[in-house]
Amino acid sequence: MAASRNQAPDRHRRALLRGRLRRTPLLRPPWALEESRFASACTACNACVEACPQRVLVAGEGGLPEFDPGRGECTFCGDCARACGEHAFASIDEAPWSLRAQVGEACLAGRGIVCSSCRDACGESAIAFPPTRAVPMPRIESDRCTGCGACVPACPTTAISLAAMTAEVLLEA
Repeated sequence: MAASRNQAPDRHRRALLRGRLRRTPLLRPPWALEESRFASACTACNACVEACPQRVLVAGEGGLPEFDPGRGECTFCGDCARACGEHAFASIDEAPWSLRAQVGEACLAGRGIVCSSCRDACGESAIAFPPTRAVPMPRIESDRCTGCGACVPACPTTAISLAAMTAEVLLEA
């Protein structure tokens, strides 16, 4: 997934009229090929969307499938990739993606309010709150985070999002 391409300004007229000049990053389904290859291979048949038992895949703009972590977590069952007849997905034997959770400025802990909703929702124990005298800030353990998205809908201020991590960040973890 090419993060720089997915975060380029949205120059479509509709985005300008809606005041949405910066596009939110596209979150493709797990095992989706790199963005340009995926967009070329995908026919927008939505077989992957229909195959998703968690219903976290949706038809995005242009009909291409997107992962919506606001709907819940991905369990990496592989049903989406197996349902695709167009070879828009890599083998499910590979890592599903490079998405990792990140904490934004809207986090309640940054405002001095104790909250651990994200940690409680994380089945991988990838979110830690290091002990401190002040209200602890969440820290994402990128080596444990799968990018499943369970923490995203759990956050009361929508401070948690998913983003593609670069290879350098993944190697450091």
